[in-house]
Amino acid sequence: MQLNVKNLKVSYGNIKALHGLDFSIDAGEIVTIIGANGAGKSTTLRAISRMVPSESGSVIEFEGKDVLSYTTDKVVTRLGISHVPEGRRIFGNLTVTENLTLACFARKDTEQIETDKKWVFDLFPRLEERKNQISGTLSGGEQQMLAVGRGYLSGRKIMILDEPSMGLAPLLMLEMFDALKEINRHGTTILLVEQNARLALKFAQRGYVIEHGKLVLEGPADKLLDDPEVKKAYLGA
Repeated sequence: MQLNVKNLKVSYGNIKALHGLDFSIDAGEIVTIIGANGAGKSTTLRAISRMVPSESGSVIEFEGKDVLSYTTDKVVTRLGISHVPEGRRIFGNLTVTENLTLACFARKDTEQIETDKKWVFDLFPRLEERKNQISGTLSGGEQQMLAVGRGYLSGRKIMILDEPSMGLAPLLMLEMFDALKEINRHGTTILLVEQNARLALKFAQRGYVIEHGKLVLEGPADKLLDDPEVKKAYLGA
């Protein structure tokens, strides 16, 4: 397995956010985590990328390495784990090209960087059209494209995404998930948190369901789509 999480516990002060999660992801997979607001989905991603501290006894291993021994920046530059956060968080005062260039700051493979930038522009032609435009003036969909492109350039082994469809019109939403499929076909593992559970489960190969910081269900995505409890709680059926 590529990513192995065991007994993951996170607290915010006296509030327990995660109560000992266990899950794993194989290289090349697309896996989604679904659950209600406040269930602990985003916290799980932030723990993996070391943006929030995990409690004693938590285990996060990536390709056999102890993720908890790395700082947040080294999780990206040394391990190849990129995090596309909710809300995009691009550098709005910089151009599209400058945002993408910053994503490569720790990389030494200059020729491959240029190849990868071209690939991102091929994947998102609108970014190439706006490569010299200040990012803060892009539409919401274009900013999400930039956030995903930046994530791909910064650490290509696994990409963890938090609500990539948020705020997007239906057509743009589908285009974004098509692009993520292409990124996966290009060799990047994907772990996705998504409020649109139906879309996420149609996109992913496997899924995990979190409630109140606990893992309550897991399985192939198509099986979860047909699960009566999942339908009732998350699919509006």
